[in-house]
Amino acid sequence: MGLTYESTKKEFLKDNFNIEKKDNQFVIALAGNPNTGKSTVFNSLTGLHQHTGNWPGKTVVNARGEFSFKNIDYVLVDLPGTYSLFATSVEELVARDYLCFGSPDAVIVVTDATALERNMNLVFQVMELMENVILCVNLIDEAKKKNIAIDGEKLSEELGIPVVLTAARSGVGMEDLKEALNGLVNKKIKSEPVNTIYSSGIENCILKIGETIEEDISDKNSRWYSLRMLDGDENLYDSMKKYLPHRDIDSIKNKVNNIIKDFDKNSIRDEICEVNFKRAEEIKKAVVIQDRSVKTRESRIDDILTSKRYGIPIMILLLAAVLWITVTGANYPSELIADFLFKVEDKITDIFHSLNSPQWLHGILVLGLYRTLAWVVSVMLPPMAIFFPIFTLLEDLGYLPRVAFNLDHYFKKACAHGKQCLSMCMGLGCNAAGVIGCRIIDSPRERLIAMLTNNFVPCNGRFPTLIAVASVFFVAKSGSSFGGIIPALIVTAMVIIGVIVTLGVSYLLSKTLLKGIPSSFTLELPPYRKPQVGRILYTSLIDRTIFVLTRAVIIAAPAGAITWLFGNIYIGDYSIIAWTANFLDPFAHLLGLDGYILMAFILGLPANEIVLPILLMAYLSTGHMIEFESIDSLRQVLLQHGWTYLTALNVMLFSLLHWPCATTLWTIKKETGSTKWTVIGALLPTAIAIVVCFITAALYRAVF
Repeated sequence: MGLTYESTKKEFLKDNFNIEKKDNQFVIALAGNPNTGKSTVFNSLTGLHQHTGNWPGKTVVNARGEFSFKNIDYVLVDLPGTYSLFATSVEELVARDYLCFGSPDAVIVVTDATALERNMNLVFQVMELMENVILCVNLIDEAKKKNIAIDGEKLSEELGIPVVLTAARSGVGMEDLKEALNGLVNKKIKSEPVNTIYSSGIENCILKIGETIEEDISDKNSRWYSLRMLDGDENLYDSMKKYLPHRDIDSIKNKVNNIIKDFDKNSIRDEICEVNFKRAEEIKKAVVIQDRSVKTRESRIDDILTSKRYGIPIMILLLAAVLWITVTGANYPSELIADFLFKVEDKITDIFHSLNSPQWLHGILVLGLYRTLAWVVSVMLPPMAIFFPIFTLLEDLGYLPRVAFNLDHYFKKACAHGKQCLSMCMGLGCNAAGVIGCRIIDSPRERLIAMLTNNFVPCNGRFPTLIAVASVFFVAKSGSSFGGIIPALIVTAMVIIGVIVTLGVSYLLSKTLLKGIPSSFTLELPPYRKPQVGRILYTSLIDRTIFVLTRAVIIAAPAGAITWLFGNIYIGDYSIIAWTANFLDPFAHLLGLDGYILMAFILGLPANEIVLPILLMAYLSTGHMIEFESIDSLRQVLLQHGWTYLTALNVMLFSLLHWPCATTLWTIKKETGSTKWTVIGALLPTAIAIVVCFITAALYRAVF
């Protein structure tokens, strides 16, 4: 006996989309724009019965859950947040392919009640593709705060599909959503989508393409396929070959190309977008009622935070405050962790002595590997544990999109993507995380620009060097504390310089190696929301802090062992470190540095946190990394080795601009899949750091 349709579908979903489906379960897709509360709807429906993974062959997260209602079992598939199904990004490609080829039993499209018009584009596209569609108009509580009311019944009439109004965070309307879904799968409620009607030329062409498609693909919605093929969506054919392997896709493509050969694809897409936009406007006028006579508290806040006069200064002051809290708050826990870990080192040393182990083995494993691990954890963990929760708090409040809004104009001038600002903000915590964050940028060209320039904002690994040097030369004389406001202001200035360099390099790349026109995008300004403390702590401490720290330790600890070897293997009267420093010294002098500083940066490639301890080890010729006891003692060490204000300035600039750490380079390689762009990602900032330091050194010496 052959396989039934249900068993075939189960195997297809498992093999192609990593989705487990039991017998007698309905598979429901959950689609929607970002920032519509889609994940909250998902969590409300599935509760704890959910798990995550990756879509096969993709880095996009795949969330799936199960729930039951009135003795019917459902599998809910949470699709990536996307603005359309044009498939210009990985997220859109995943969402489109699942809706096209995964054949869900129904689709719930989640929209934002406060921005219904902007969300309708995706709704129209899903309606063209699927018959069983439910529109979930979420965030009606936020809409009420903005004096917005939506006529759900009228909206349902306009679209021809069930409409449910919800506030998923508080559970409002969720039972109604389940009832609508239950009625839809039991065929008690009809879903008859009213599709957008285009010009007669487009409609006639859709009809012709549809007839061609139905000859080979009778089980698919020909209208949506026809629109995408008419629009010139080339990667749709690639997906068809993957998911419909027994169909002659090349033959279909040739037939379609003969039909559309006289059409201007760009004008087709423009017309489709224009018609959908007008329809969305008409629907909004018919179903949305808003009292604009009263200005909401949120709009009054936005008038300040996104204004041309106050927006940028507030951003800078907030950044300085966050850095001050991070710098000040990290000192005491760093000291406690360091004391504990170095006491553990003493115990380990006692064990080595009791076992009469060779001195070189103790040096490599304890003074090299373990001490590096202890330094990285004690220096890196507390700032990240403070910075990431604050960063996530601002993200949860809805402030980060306002930052992108304020900087969008500058990135547009630099021929880059406005979303690059968000990935740049992530880079403040960790450049590797910032590179991963570039996935939110749809355009491959602009995503690559963002990856190559993310290194120009200092990460937590570079903060210790920047703060220590700033404290030594601008605070210690007056007796100010290590965590004072002046180091925070100096680091803030470094961040601003990094942003300026990011914009400049982005412009140069867009005019040379990565030529192109900046793409437009829809930037949602989500409502200000009450922070979810549990989510903030989990996301910031587990997903970000522990993840980044683990990768840093894995790379940095072996580097400590190698550094110990270089400091203890002598050629004649000098160690390898000393020979290397002397070799580098003439070139380093041109940059306002010295050979030991440049060597410390080179050996600090695995992790920026170890640059300063390597430098101190080299200066003091101790043969192993040390920790400085106080700012005054550090100042004396640096002054004895010829440091001036020029040295301090250029060490900070070089630390800000030089090559990415090994973790970031590895992430660039993984994200781009290209050795070429990884090498450029290392050489480009290195060249800029050298040029900037050479210029500042020349100017300083000319003046003084």
